[in-house]
Amino acid sequence: MSDVPADPMPVEDFHRTAAAILDAIAQVIVGQDEVVRHVLITLIAGGHALLEGVPGLGKTLLVRTLADVLELDFARIQFTPDLMPADITGTQIIEEDAEGRRAFRFERGPVFTHLLLADEINRATPKTQSALLEAMQERAVTVGNARYPLPAPFFVLATQNPLEMEGTYPLPEAQLDRFLFKVEVPYPSTEELIAIMARTTGAEVPQAPRVADGAQVLAMGALARQVPVAAHVNRYIAELVLSTHPENAPQGSLAARFVRYGASPRGAQALVLGAKVHALLAGRYNVAFEDVQAVAYPALRHRVLLNFEGLAEGVAPDAILADLLDRVPFPLDV
Repeated sequence: MSDVPADPMPVEDFHRTAAAILDAIAQVIVGQDEVVRHVLITLIAGGHALLEGVPGLGKTLLVRTLADVLELDFARIQFTPDLMPADITGTQIIEEDAEGRRAFRFERGPVFTHLLLADEINRATPKTQSALLEAMQERAVTVGNARYPLPAPFFVLATQNPLEMEGTYPLPEAQLDRFLFKVEVPYPSTEELIAIMARTTGAEVPQAPRVADGAQVLAMGALARQVPVAAHVNRYIAELVLSTHPENAPQGSLAARFVRYGASPRGAQALVLGAKVHALLAGRYNVAFEDVQAVAYPALRHRVLLNFEGLAEGVAPDAILADLLDRVPFPLDV
């Protein structure tokens, strides 16, 4: 998670800035309101997002639009099977000075930016995918014996095609867990598809205005971290996360039958941070149960690992989460 700046943004400025960001994105992106909202929650919370959907749904365009709207330094890495870790982090090169002396110099890779688009991340090998682990968790890169901090803010927005498509590699579980949210991008409706055709095939290409910057995003995140969470809401989050593990799942639930391993403590952190931002976006300065449930799917769907039976029957993690959200009761206020 990102460091908390000293001066959080006032609540009124938070609402005004968030509304301006959403309006600016809507000038380019047709529909996908929930997707855009979840990505914005991820950025404000200081996390990283994984966008999954078939090609052509505007995942890459959404990330580029965010970079324009937020006035962030932007870099794109096109993940391919021959991509190497040094192509992401950078490498040591030998330089010779005017006197003929040679020395190593670190040539920084594209990861040294504010907003990194890891495009089609599951088309690279797991070794290359893992090059982002330290960057995503610690906001730093270690090359040789030297450690280089990344600029603040630093966000990774990765896109991937569904795993059943050819030419893809499953992401390592350790890397999946470092994404705050996994956002599924649905196919547009008929009316949305008509609007997309009208907007993208005319003489003018829509451009999003710049309405905020990185410092403002960090200040919004600082405010979100100050949102209080009542004890009974924290208990609900803990019980919901624990229920994703088969040994703690309610009897007769889908999780008890089809899950091999449930969400990690990072899943609980994602629920808390996501719920805080969701509450602010809804105009409240306290976290309610509905805020937790609103972010439960993107926060937990990539952290629920199916067992052999679940994989064989094609059980969706969202179905397991829906079942748990129906079964796990709200604790009483204490």
